[in-house]
Amino acid sequence: MSVERAITAFAGFMVLLSVALTYWVHPNWVWLTVFIGANLFQQSFTGFCPAGIFMRKVLGLKTERELEKSGK
Repeated sequence: MSVERAITAFAGFMVLLSVALTYWVHPNWVWLTVFIGANLFQQSFTGFCPAGIFMRKVLGLKTERELEKSGK
């Protein structure tokens, strides 16, 4: 799995989790959804994503370009 796909999957999971927490735990969990949306928005312009850095350094995932170059 590439970093780009992992970020998309992680963001989707976090949005679903935050909606569930908002519904079943407390309405203030909606702010987690807002944070996720804001982070995705800024990442689309800057390319900076803390989750992507974590996934590359700790989990060892590669970008689509790196996977393409290695032939996998």
